[in-house]
Amino acid sequence: MAKRISSILEEQERLSQTVQAMRKTDIRRYPGNYRVLSSEAARRSEQITCRLRHMVYETTDMDKTEYLLSAADAQGVQIQRRGGVLEITLPGLVPKRRRRQNPEFLLDPFTAAMSRFVEEHDVPRYEHCVVCFAHVYDRKLSRYRVRDYDNLELKQLLDVATSFVMLDDSGLLCDAYYTTELGESDCTRMFIMDSRHFPVWLAEREKSITSIKDFSV
Repeated sequence: MAKRISSILEEQERLSQTVQAMRKTDIRRYPGNYRVLSSEAARRSEQITCRLRHMVYETTDMDKTEYLLSAADAQGVQIQRRGGVLEITLPGLVPKRRRRQNPEFLLDPFTAAMSRFVEEHDVPRYEHCVVCFAHVYDRKLSRYRVRDYDNLELKQLLDVATSFVMLDDSGLLCDAYYTTELGESDCTRMFIMDSRHFPVWLAEREKSITSIKDFSV
């Protein structure tokens, strides 16, 4: 156990060094360098968190589901149902999936949160539905951060949601819609609804949000 803790401390030191390098890097002049450093910092953070989680499972009597629910709350995972639309808010922007990234960091807490929500609420199984993915960018930051939709990995998140509230996510039963918006902070939102409700929902949402087209540098 002492060896595992020492290994985590070493990883934490590397994380601190990477974050320090991020602070010294001019993102406008060296966006490529900043992207590499920020990705590395995020990856190390995820690894540290997941390793600490496993230590909790293995060395304490805390129930795994109990811990993952607390992790979901700490990350800011939010699930609510309004007017027949299931709205899921996830922390941060979903990146392009890479082999070195650990999906366990978000997927396990998200799965636990979805399980708790369907147990506590009367949520239907959507038969023919639309899933809207809203990529919300902090309006205070530069528009150069905005990425192409094909650089985003959402399939694993959709698989989790499907297992709880949808019959299937095949093209026969589910349509996908993507939008980029501005907000108070970065996050990813999923909206799941019956296909018949989508036109009304979309018209209402377009009136209530700030479009990325209004984004000033």
